[in-house]
Amino acid sequence: MAVPAEFTTLDISGKFVMNKSLSDSTEEILRLQGIGWFKRKIIANGTLYLSIRHYKGDDGSEHIDIDQTLSPGGMGSREERILDWSERSKEDSLFGAVIGRSRRLAVEEIDDDYLKTGWDSTEHGLIQSYVSSDTPKSGTSWIANQIWGVEEIDGVRRYLRHVFFTGPQDARPWLDIDFHWKGINIVLPIESTIRRTTKPLTNPWLFVVLVAAYIVGLAFFARAQSFLTPSDAYITCTSVYWESNNGCGLDGQDCGPFSDSSFDFRCPAQCSTVVLENPRTVGDEQVEFVPLIVGGGDVNRTYRGDTFICAAALQAGLISDNRGGCASLSLIGNFTNFLPLSAHGLTSIGFPTVFPLSWQFNDHTSLTSCADNRDAALAMNILVTFIIFVVLRPRAIVIFWCLVCIGYWHVTLFSQPQLNPPPLDVAFGTFLPVLFISYAFWRLAFRFTLPTFDKLPLESAIWYLATFWAGVLTNITTDKIPIDTLTSSSLKKQQGAITALVIIVIIVAAIVINQIRIIRKTGWFPYYLGWYVAGALVAAVLASLPGLVFRLHHYIIAMALMPGTGFPTRPSAVYQGFLLGMFLNGAAAFGLDSILQTPAELVQDAPLGTTLPIFLTNSTSYNVSIPFENQTIFWDALPAGWDGFSLLVDDVERYAGTALNFSLAAFNASLPHFFRLALTSSGNTGDFTMPATLFPNGTWIEPAPGSST
Repeated sequence: MAVPAEFTTLDISGKFVMNKSLSDSTEEILRLQGIGWFKRKIIANGTLYLSIRHYKGDDGSEHIDIDQTLSPGGMGSREERILDWSERSKEDSLFGAVIGRSRRLAVEEIDDDYLKTGWDSTEHGLIQSYVSSDTPKSGTSWIANQIWGVEEIDGVRRYLRHVFFTGPQDARPWLDIDFHWKGINIVLPIESTIRRTTKPLTNPWLFVVLVAAYIVGLAFFARAQSFLTPSDAYITCTSVYWESNNGCGLDGQDCGPFSDSSFDFRCPAQCSTVVLENPRTVGDEQVEFVPLIVGGGDVNRTYRGDTFICAAALQAGLISDNRGGCASLSLIGNFTNFLPLSAHGLTSIGFPTVFPLSWQFNDHTSLTSCADNRDAALAMNILVTFIIFVVLRPRAIVIFWCLVCIGYWHVTLFSQPQLNPPPLDVAFGTFLPVLFISYAFWRLAFRFTLPTFDKLPLESAIWYLATFWAGVLTNITTDKIPIDTLTSSSLKKQQGAITALVIIVIIVAAIVINQIRIIRKTGWFPYYLGWYVAGALVAAVLASLPGLVFRLHHYIIAMALMPGTGFPTRPSAVYQGFLLGMFLNGAAAFGLDSILQTPAELVQDAPLGTTLPIFLTNSTSYNVSIPFENQTIFWDALPAGWDGFSLLVDDVERYAGTALNFSLAAFNASLPHFFRLALTSSGNTGDFTMPATLFPNGTWIEPAPGSST
């Protein structure tokens, strides 16, 4: 930018064109400022025009207004500077949020030799422009310290800018060990060695090859996992032939046939950990927090119809808990006296009377390709993400999207599919909103932290991948925590849930306090506090809505906490990895369920809390002298709002109607019998009573207080 002899820094007004042949390349500076490749190429191939107006305001302060235009390309911006050294924030169209200040200063006030030397005329001082990124808003971290003045180049006076640029500061390599103690010197440059030896492998085309190979490999894994076995052979860990209470209708007619039928089936892995979340009544016993297995202790391994089929197959040793498997069973109808059994880490309970539907395992199955490959798929995915982090090392945003996609589809296809085979239409329907939410994660948190570890590939893999996969596998890593849902009823019914919740709250509180400490150092604590207070108020309003229950799903917890991790620290990297994995687990395994749900959606098979009917027959009124075939049991009249009764005898509905008594003539006098009664209204059944028991010797045991399921 050539200028006339009378041109000085007292007035730099004019129109200028940047001479790129005399200027250094700005490519690397623009990259460190977060400018994308496409825009950088436009800038590199365009010509920059400046229109500067230098004047004094009414208060005597110096103003410099600059209009910058790039041609071709059409990009432009306007800068309005006041030379008073006061900080001013601005949303720049190219660089995002920045903080700048400007002043006139003497050359002696400049510390850096590059910035202070070479100027042609300094009697009026020079102009300093000091601009830094507004990191919490822009997601970048840089400082551009410029000195403007006149310099003679090749005999021509020119308007110049010397720029001292400071980009993001690299974290100190944690894994470059340099240990000194009492004359002992241990030097292990692990991180640096890995970076140096893997540098030839960071070619982008190798990444493209890995992506292509991964997609092909994933397709084969998914096919072997879910699509070689007939879809109607798949069952879940809770599949049964007989529904609880009166779910099979009168005399079980809705669950037929009871016999002369066989079924070849395939079970998924890890069914031993799928348990009853609410007490299930079997005869006069209640079973909870274990897989439901009734029988199996006789020589033919006979199980009651409401037994979890896969858990029984595990107990019988026909399938593996790690890899699932296939087996076959046959229905045999009525069976009396189911015996308990303990085998392969699972214990069943007995049932001393008759049940209309039972089954036994067959010796052979016709199914093939039965092994569950989730462990092999997990090993492949961990290896691929490790290679991406440590070896191929693409840009941070590429690494982030790799984590999102790999984690989501691992849950969907392998570790926790919603159904078997996985419903791909549902998975793709959820995937799109997951991508939008993940982009918000990038904007709010990851872009501030993950790029900090660009030159620390092994360390970033340790901080991110360990916690990421722990979050993706939440169903395994948190399996032993006795908390199902964060509702008061769920916390009260499970032993140890309150204690576990207190421990979790303490850990989370410690993490939050540490993050608050970090946020305060940045000066953005009021900003974050305002948003979190607003979110808490919205949550309070939602929780107070009548007829709905506030349900804090774990994917929502991840969404709420993620913004507070957007800082370039190692703990933030750890938190981000776990929260992203937990979010993907919740979204892929359960869908993006509403934060508000009705009580009916949450009750599952738990008691409803309805009115209980009353047995009039009791230990006093039961007349042992009357022959069993002439015995009748009685109950009290219908309360208001109900129109009938449902009577379970030996866990099978044997009567539905308005009568107030029931004859025992059809039952075997030599067996014990169990009676549970519920009220009905318009086809809907209320809670059943606890079981009343009648023993063969005529002893009547009255039902315990409360309801049963």
